[in-house]
Amino acid sequence: MIDARVLKILPDKIKVIEANEKMTYVVGPIQLPVNLDGHTVTFQWYCWLTSNEMIRDMAGMFEKLSDVSLAESQQSSVLVYGDFEESDDALIRFHSICHTGDIFGSKRCDCGYQLKQAMKEIVDHGCGALFYLANHEGRGIGLYNKAMAYILQEQGFDTVDANLALGFKDDVRSYEEAIVVLKALRQKPVTLMTNNPKKLDALVGAGLEVSERMPLWGDVSEFNRRYLQTKIERSGHFEEVHDIG
Repeated sequence: MIDARVLKILPDKIKVIEANEKMTYVVGPIQLPVNLDGHTVTFQWYCWLTSNEMIRDMAGMFEKLSDVSLAESQQSSVLVYGDFEESDDALIRFHSICHTGDIFGSKRCDCGYQLKQAMKEIVDHGCGALFYLANHEGRGIGLYNKAMAYILQEQGFDTVDANLALGFKDDVRSYEEAIVVLKALRQKPVTLMTNNPKKLDALVGAGLEVSERMPLWGDVSEFNRRYLQTKIERSGHFEEVHDIG
C-alpha cells in the first residue's frame, strides 16, 4: 500500500512522457552536490524509467513499481548543470556505463577519464547535461559478457572481434530513451561531446539540432592504446588525437 504522502509530494517531481508507444517517467530535479577535483559542484539530477505499459496516472505507476524489483536491473539518469532549458548554448554527453572504468578506474579503456572530463567541461562551460546510460555496459552486451570479452582480449582478440566471437554485434547500444528525455528537458541546439559518429547520427536522425561536436580524447596509455586504435580503425570513431599510434 502506497503511503498517501507519496501522492502529495512526488507527482510534482515526476514528468510523464509518452513517446514511441512507451511511457517514460522522469523524476527530478534533485540537488546533487558532487566532488569534482576537490571542489563541490551542485548538479541537478534526474533519473528515468521507461515502460511498455501505458500507465498514465501517477497512482497506478506507484502501485506498479511496488511490485517490481528495480534493483535487479539498471536505470539511467542525467546530471544537469546551469540553465539547461533556456541557455543558448549547452554541452551534452551521452556516457555509456563502464563498471570497470567509471567505478574501479580501470586503464583498459578511457571511460573513467571521459566521464570526469565531460563533467568538468560542462561546469566550465556553464551549462550542460551528462546522460549516464545504464544499459550500455560493454557496448550493450552487459557486464558478465564484457568480462568474458576481456578474457578473449587477453588472448589477442581486439574489442570488436571479442564481441563478435561471443555472438553479438560490435555495438548494440540504443540512444532512443535518452533522446526522449533530452527533448523533454531542452528544445534548443546542443554541442555534443563525443568521438562516436553513431551518437551524432542518433541525435540528428531524431530531429535534434547539433550546433557543434566536441572531441573527447585523452588518458592514452600502454594499457588502452590498442583499444583506442580499434575504436578508430574498426568502429569508425572520429580521429582528433595524434598520440595513439
